Amino acid sequence: MIGFSRAAIAVAALAFVAGPASASGPQAFQFALQNGMQVVVIPDHRAPVVTQMIWFRVGGVDDPPGLSGLAHFFEHMMFRGTRQTPGDQFSRTIARNGGQDNAFTTHDYTAFYEQIAKDRLPAVMALEADRMANLDLSDSNVATERNVVLEERRMRIDNDPQALFVEQIDAALHLSHPYGRPVIGWPEEIRHIGRNEALDFYKHHYAPNNAILVVAGDVTVDDVRNAAQTAFGKVPARDLVPRAANAEPPRLGETHIAVARKDVQVPVFMRVYRVPSYAEAAPGQAEALETLAQAMGGDYTATLYRKLVVERRLATSAGASYDGYARDAGEFTIYAYPRPGVSLAVLEQAIDRIIADYSRAAPNAKELARAKMQLVASATYRRDSQYAMASAYGQALVIGLTAFDVRAWPDRIQAVTGDAVAKAAKISLIKREAVSATLTPGP
Repeated sequence: MIGFSRAAIAVAALAFVAGPASASGPQAFQFALQNGMQVVVIPDHRAPVVTQMIWFRVGGVDDPPGLSGLAHFFEHMMFRGTRQTPGDQFSRTIARNGGQDNAFTTHDYTAFYEQIAKDRLPAVMALEADRMANLDLSDSNVATERNVVLEERRMRIDNDPQALFVEQIDAALHLSHPYGRPVIGWPEEIRHIGRNEALDFYKHHYAPNNAILVVAGDVTVDDVRNAAQTAFGKVPARDLVPRAANAEPPRLGETHIAVARKDVQVPVFMRVYRVPSYAEAAPGQAEALETLAQAMGGDYTATLYRKLVVERRLATSAGASYDGYARDAGEFTIYAYPRPGVSLAVLEQAIDRIIADYSRAAPNAKELARAKMQLVASATYRRDSQYAMASAYGQALVIGLTAFDVRAWPDRIQAVTGDAVAKAAKISLIKREAVSATLTPGP
């Protein structure tokens, strides 16, 4: 991937990104290189360090049919080296310079990051640009990393009953959408990944015009612009594989899964709803779901824990969460672990009553204020972390949101009303759009 070389960063509009007057937090600046790479700069001069992240618009949804896990496999391959930086020298070089690096893959994107002293940023960019263009995809490297991924799957998924349980829930929740395939891949399909498949994937996804570079830290916009042009500007754009517009057929009824395994120590009830994400929700809907999850099950003061664990003593733990940062549907999850002697059926009925209460009436003012305060405070505290700041912007932009959305999020949470929370529960927490599942000890 690539070649470009013009100091004219046809910086497509360097834009100051600001939220409404009441929004606070770091300023962010955006521009683009002529080869299509988007760049976001978040100056933070509290310490002479930087966090660099590269977000590629490729994830598990982009795995070809029969090759689930290819995007995750490629996250691994990016650490296999180039002719200039062979083997594991990428990470060794970062470590020798006092930095650290890692990567992660989801259904929607793959991200790589480094945290290092600010004067090493140009060198880190050069390393990233090299592996974006010159990755060593030899048969031996592909075979070695394929075995590494298979072993990772055995350790993280196959030997963990709860991980297998969640994998089964996702497969049942998404009838035809690739969100139903595990990001790490199904074992038999991972074994089919070869050099040709890897090379084709690399050519059509790992390109500057498919990437967002985010730099947070003790830098100026000009610092990053000059370094990015020098390192990434010479990497040419490539033809990309268009991302599919996936659609789900309507669900006609409830889905229930019961899993029993000898290696399960503690039973658990879990329900996952398919709900709108931030990328597809109506204005305010995702924020209402976020507030609902916090009020219902965000911590020890939330309704699920208070009623099921403290008051009725039906569970040892209970909670809820909303995962809305996705290109397509999001997920709303409720879980509970029963106390010894309490049946999962009784626990599920108690959960249903709590959900019904939220659907019928708005939470009281105190509960609503507490949930919103917790969410906004969490976002405020995250601004103390360069990594968290870079992640917030990268995650939003890579799924189609804007930098303004990141800045305005606390204000939109504060604007959520009790009626909006009740409406979100009523129209989104529908059993037809969910999988209810139990995991129990047994043969």
